[in-house]
Amino acid sequence: MIKIIVQGWNFIFNHNVSPLRHIEDVAIRHYILQALGFMWAVSFSVAVGSYTTAFANIIGHAVLIAAAGITVATYTTAKLKPSAFKGSGRQADGEHQ
Repeated sequence: MIKIIVQGWNFIFNHNVSPLRHIEDVAIRHYILQALGFMWAVSFSVAVGSYTTAFANIIGHAVLIAAAGITVATYTTAKLKPSAFKGSGRQADGEHQ
């Protein structure tokens, strides 16, 4: 297992073992490896950021959907069974019992 890990590490990060060995200029090899490293760092940062943002986004949408559902349920209950809302006995202007 250790041998597989070491071989994988060397294949990616050792410029004498990786396919970058075919580039003759060592400075260019180093530059390409740095550019790839930066690309992967940004890629993982964006991925992790989108995962955490997705969770907050899901919670926010769930709250909005729940609020809409509660509003519809309240309006439906008020229309079909207004007696469910008992209050102080006051009525709106112009309405009589």
